Amino acid sequence: MYYQPFAMMKRVKITVKRMARYEDLMAEYENPIQNACDMRLGQTFVVENCQRPEGMCQSAWETMLPFVKELSEGGGNFFDGWMRDPHSAMLSCNDGFRPVSFYVEVME
Repeated sequence: MYYQPFAMMKRVKITVKRMARYEDLMAEYENPIQNACDMRLGQTFVVENCQRPEGMCQSAWETMLPFVKELSEGGGNFFDGWMRDPHSAMLSCNDGFRPVSFYVEVME
């Protein structure tokens, strides 16, 4: 029987690229909350072994996790050529009042 060890998981970098706020929607629909988002423009996180990095929003992480997992295992090319770099993805959290866009990429 041939034994093939598991491949090492690649590290993945997540960078906050854009942050938006929809004040009109917040005023009409949201119950005011403090510290709804602690992300900062340009902030980076490094993912090792598909573990949520410290300081990463839980909700954003849950949105990104399937993509992070695929990239860390060497996959990519999401949606047949969506990204110029097939080992990356541009993703957003699911906060409809203040969405944050993240660039997710494999670290070489």
